[in-house]
Amino acid sequence: MVERKLLLGNEAIARGLIENGCAMATSYPGTPASEILAAVAHFQRVHRLSMHTQWAVNEKVALEIAYAGAQAGLRTAVVMKQVGLNVASDPLMSAAYMGTCGGFVVISADDPGPHSSQTEQDSRMMAMMAKIPVLDPESPRQARDMIAQAFDLSEVHAIPVMLRPTTRVCHARQDVDLRTPTVLDRPAAFEKDPARWAATPKFRQQLHHELEAKLAAIAQFEATAPQRLNLEADGRRAVVVSGVASAHTREIVQSMGLWKQLPLYQVLQPYPLHQTFINHLREAYTDVLVIEETTGVIEMQVADRDRVQGKLAGRVPAVGELTPEVIARVLARFVGRPVNDVAPPVVPGRRPTLCAGCPHRASFFAIKKAARKAIYTSDIGCYTLGLNLGAVDTVLCMGAAISQAAGFYHAYKHAPQRPDIVATIGDSTFFHAGLPALVDAVNQDVRFVLVILDNRTTAMTGNQPTPATGLGAGGEVLQAVDIETAVRGCGIDYVRIADPYRTDELIAVLKAAVTHSRETGPAVVISRYPCVLDKRQAGARTEGAVPVITDECDGCGYCVQQFECPAIALDEAESRARIDKVLCSGCGVCLHVCPKESIQPLP
Repeated sequence: MVERKLLLGNEAIARGLIENGCAMATSYPGTPASEILAAVAHFQRVHRLSMHTQWAVNEKVALEIAYAGAQAGLRTAVVMKQVGLNVASDPLMSAAYMGTCGGFVVISADDPGPHSSQTEQDSRMMAMMAKIPVLDPESPRQARDMIAQAFDLSEVHAIPVMLRPTTRVCHARQDVDLRTPTVLDRPAAFEKDPARWAATPKFRQQLHHELEAKLAAIAQFEATAPQRLNLEADGRRAVVVSGVASAHTREIVQSMGLWKQLPLYQVLQPYPLHQTFINHLREAYTDVLVIEETTGVIEMQVADRDRVQGKLAGRVPAVGELTPEVIARVLARFVGRPVNDVAPPVVPGRRPTLCAGCPHRASFFAIKKAARKAIYTSDIGCYTLGLNLGAVDTVLCMGAAISQAAGFYHAYKHAPQRPDIVATIGDSTFFHAGLPALVDAVNQDVRFVLVILDNRTTAMTGNQPTPATGLGAGGEVLQAVDIETAVRGCGIDYVRIADPYRTDELIAVLKAAVTHSRETGPAVVISRYPCVLDKRQAGARTEGAVPVITDECDGCGYCVQQFECPAIALDEAESRARIDKVLCSGCGVCLHVCPKESIQPLP
């Protein structure tokens, strides 16, 4: 009897990897892709598989490790989110030229919306630039099945293959038939070939010729050809869909009574688009509507502006998710039906904020006290929410807190009054992209304070381990890398460690660091306390009693406005603050916040 299980899309993708003989899987966590490697590690333990799973220090390193395994003939995969693909783009471009021996799958999860990302960028565009094929699943089940197609495509044509799920696929749930994991009897066997694996520019041109020939062959590869979803439909207009928009459009076409009138095609491989399919569209239809997220990749390859309607033609929105409501309006316009332009009601939401008891809140409060008029550069992580507290001025990309601090220093270097500069970066992000930037800052004698917000985990994406944690993807014990030692190794002489829950002490440490940065050179403060949601660190956290609001509270709102702890709210009817005993973690930091000392420890 076949076992069936309700799986998260990311779990289904992980299942596809172990069911198809993946021997190495690497990743750096990033939503919406974070659960994939964790699920691979889980299945590895359950089935006692001998494979390598790893949280790498960043996406570039993750790709390079996995690609080496494919060079040695193994089936390997690397997992990341779409902005992580930017970090890994350098080795990806080169790997496309050199090709593979074993199957190599690059899983890049896109985030149309965006729900939790800096951009809505389309990884299929990166696949086009790299000149590698990309597969676009519509559901968790299809994503699992496409892993097999991706490995086969990679090995038949000796090329990296991208699988591009989106948030709605990654985080949907669907019943999936579980297949027995495959263990390939395939030992690692790297064959030296410097003309290929270490090719100089002269030989790279030849590799480019070979790559173009591979793409031409892949454009005829029947296993990933577009699928006609309604063979009974007959008409001179057609709709072409890809990704999760396929699932939405199929249902909408049926509900609109167009199933037998409007030919519907699902593109499994948006790039390279099958040439016979392009020819068929041009010959069989007068009008073609292309519905795809997030860029007109399919529309671009059909290259018929008179016949094709899509994002490039302005018929499909260029920004945001293609929700069922949006697709229904697009289809109605395409077939000449009245369009329901009534927008769904906007439900007011609560802006995201740091958790009650989060050590980062205490760190940001201390930073504002120690450097009131500083420029605050920050980075990607849950601590980005320091912007709610007025302690974050810039957020660009991973590691940019340090580089932008350097940029502001050089911009103001010769100004009559140079502002203080305080950069904040998380422990995982510091290892990911902060180290090179810090080396550069030391080399250029940048006068700033770097606060490393060390909560001992990668909190925003689900508490994955960092190099300092000393744990692997499967919970195995690894060699921990000490942040302080790494900072000193970059050339920083002034390094201090403080506990953000001891707020007065942290403020004093930060003030001394600011003074050092003004007079001597760069200073680093490591604000260290475990994440309140990380169960592994429960024993390292201290829990106190819930404080009380005294009768002296006059409801000024300073604690709510300047500290913004979810456990503290303003009762306007009684003109005083209240503490929610359910939400309060007992961290006690709020005792340092009220300027009137109306928050006191429990007697």
